[in-house]
Amino acid sequence: MARFRSRTAGAVAALAALPLAVAPPAAAAPTPDYTITVDPRASGAAIGEEMYGVFFEDINYAADGGLYAELVRNRSFEFQAADNRAYTGLTGWTTTGTATTVDDEARLNERNRTYLRLTGPASVTNAGYNSGVAVAKGNLYDFSVWARSDSGSPLTISLATAGGTALAAPLTITIKGDTWSRYAGTLRATSTSDAGRLTVSATGTGTHRLDMVSLFPRDTYQGRPNGLRKDLAQKVAALHPGFVRFPGGCLVNTGSHYAYDAASNFPRARSYQWKDTVGPVEARATNANFWGYNQSYGLGYYEYFQFSEDIGAAPLPVVPALVTGCGQNRATDDPALLQRHIQDTLDLIEFANGPATSTWGRVRARMGHPKPFGLTMVAVGNEENLPEEYFANFLKFREAIKAKYPAVTVISNSGPDDMGVTFDNLWAKNRAAGTEMVDEHYYNSPNWFLQNNDRYDSYDRKGPKVFLGEYASQDAKFFNSLAEAAYMTGLERNADVVKMAAYAPLFANVDNVQWRPDLIWFDNDESWGSTSYQVQKLFMNNVGDRVVPSTVTGGRVVQPKPITGRVGLSTWRTAARYDDLKVTAPDGTVLLADDFNDGNADGWSPIENRGTWTVTDGAYAQTDVAAENTMVAAATGITATDYDISLKATKTAGAEGFLIPFGIKDSGTWYWWNLGGWNNTQGAIEKATGSAAAKEQLLTRPDTVTTGQTYDLRIEVRGTKVTLIRDGEVWGSFDDNQVTEPFAQVVTRDQRTGELIVKIVNASTSPALTKVDLGGLRVRSTGRMTVLAGDPGEQNTRSAEPILPVTSTVRGLGSTFTRELPASSVTFLRLETR
Repeated sequence: MARFRSRTAGAVAALAALPLAVAPPAAAAPTPDYTITVDPRASGAAIGEEMYGVFFEDINYAADGGLYAELVRNRSFEFQAADNRAYTGLTGWTTTGTATTVDDEARLNERNRTYLRLTGPASVTNAGYNSGVAVAKGNLYDFSVWARSDSGSPLTISLATAGGTALAAPLTITIKGDTWSRYAGTLRATSTSDAGRLTVSATGTGTHRLDMVSLFPRDTYQGRPNGLRKDLAQKVAALHPGFVRFPGGCLVNTGSHYAYDAASNFPRARSYQWKDTVGPVEARATNANFWGYNQSYGLGYYEYFQFSEDIGAAPLPVVPALVTGCGQNRATDDPALLQRHIQDTLDLIEFANGPATSTWGRVRARMGHPKPFGLTMVAVGNEENLPEEYFANFLKFREAIKAKYPAVTVISNSGPDDMGVTFDNLWAKNRAAGTEMVDEHYYNSPNWFLQNNDRYDSYDRKGPKVFLGEYASQDAKFFNSLAEAAYMTGLERNADVVKMAAYAPLFANVDNVQWRPDLIWFDNDESWGSTSYQVQKLFMNNVGDRVVPSTVTGGRVVQPKPITGRVGLSTWRTAARYDDLKVTAPDGTVLLADDFNDGNADGWSPIENRGTWTVTDGAYAQTDVAAENTMVAAATGITATDYDISLKATKTAGAEGFLIPFGIKDSGTWYWWNLGGWNNTQGAIEKATGSAAAKEQLLTRPDTVTTGQTYDLRIEVRGTKVTLIRDGEVWGSFDDNQVTEPFAQVVTRDQRTGELIVKIVNASTSPALTKVDLGGLRVRSTGRMTVLAGDPGEQNTRSAEPILPVTSTVRGLGSTFTRELPASSVTFLRLETR
């Protein structure tokens, strides 16, 4: 040891004799924009297998012409004017010769009343959905028809293009006798086309009666007869959803009261009745769809249960509560009808879960599924605006269900909005009644989702659990999907409260759209996932079992700005007069004034070029009662941050009330005070950010406007605070002062794989240098990273899908590591713990 010391000392002395050299300082590590700190020793909320699911509603032609694989439109000739004013029994068909639809005593059955009478020689041709019947070369297509004939002459079945080019060898079917029988055959496509036509021809003499003319691809999802379109079902299955909510939506709770056809005393335009949708397809009813078209019920409750089982998801049916919503505010006053619906719900549970020897279990078994489906939950109602009537009915449903099936979770709801009087009222009732789960719905702007990541942080941990049954950011761009992704981190962080969540709607036929945005788009032979589909898929395939608590520091938050801009006037399916508009500063200085006494509106211009605006009798009037969003704005922009708007408004005709826009920046960025909206039942403050379609509600309350009455309206703006005064009384107020946070994160653990899943959303347009501190937890130096990134204005379309996940192996990981996350990105890191 002494010798070692001596050598060391000598070396030190030798170094001391050398000229002094100073090493350059090490470059300082860049300061991260964000630091995520994980506490691996703490235990966060458990995440159930049903955390994320899908919501199927027959909107946007999602069933017939969509997920349901039937290729023939109006196959049973049941289209009616009650479904759509343009419909007839031959909608979807073209004819040659004598071909008429008939509803008489020779009908197929009481639920399938209208049939085709074909007097030969004659033919009918069906072009299916979108551009035609889609077939692929070499694939088999199963044709069937219910028919009877007084001549016994054959039918010829052919597939061809509109120009007559054959797509398959024709099929000949001989009808044997004048009683209804089912006939079937198979066509093999000899070419590929998305514009085929199916033709049924009677070449002989005599009369043929035809019904349920059907053509199905043999290659359905899981090969099931009466099955599902394979590519669409596969896209849903690829999400690995934990539940399937069906069949709606507004489809369920509208039309809950039967409407009878006076001529036949046959119910039409009724709400979705599950018993109409089971049993043989030829004996199922058709019905008017709330969204303006016919629904065949070929895709019915049995198929919903079967599909849920096929993809490993829990079924969640929604039954009507006999209180309408979705802009239709009525409640049944018929106790017998209410009791019938309650019994229908009990029968539904028996259909799903009962033994094959029970009444409704026997129906299920005869359809091919003797084993119970294992239903565990039922939702009663959807978005009702009459909280007193709805909740009284809900309690009756719950009492009856729990008495017979105590293990079934009965789900209530909180109305159509994320806040407001109805929302608060229903939540109070649900808490007081000990409801197990409450269904919330909301569609808001991307900024709302970025501002409300903490929405469920303050919910009562001991109160009812939340089922977020419908939500979406109101556009289809990648920025909307980024906002949804950021919000989903808050859902997971609060998985002890939010037990289930579903983006909505699920499907949209590109040629038949009633609602945007939508998750999966399709035509008759192609399908593609939106950018939100890619976000949902990433989250749903990387859920984890438990939240690992974490915090984030740093940030680039966007502070709220004072409300400034132009002042406007508008109506929605209403005629109205506006007068004596004035904008003043708090000290009385007039910033804008127009009493329209000069007979013109030279200082006003359209923001939305709709409606008929004229100056009449010293007032600015809009007279078109059908026009929506008829916004006009004053030329003068208000730059002051504190100001008052006053005016007089009179409704002269129409369905709704007034819209008073303010803070107008452009056609897609503004606020408006909506009085007498939603068919003159509600009022709200709505805010559009970037798109008129992307409105969020900052304030909502019940409200009506009386035709012919003049109202004195006043809007007091103080920076971000607004007070609304009607006829001298405060109507409401709000403060649009929320901070927008473009960065969000959550960490979960996958017990099965032993991995930590770090999920980070950077919704800003700049990269984010991010440090991750795992609190000493040891992980392998390599991990798997999946990133969704791109231009926030991009959309996935039929022609291009620019936003797709990229998965790679990353190195240099440890208990602490730093990575630069791309601008406008969602990043998932799966880290294997050691």
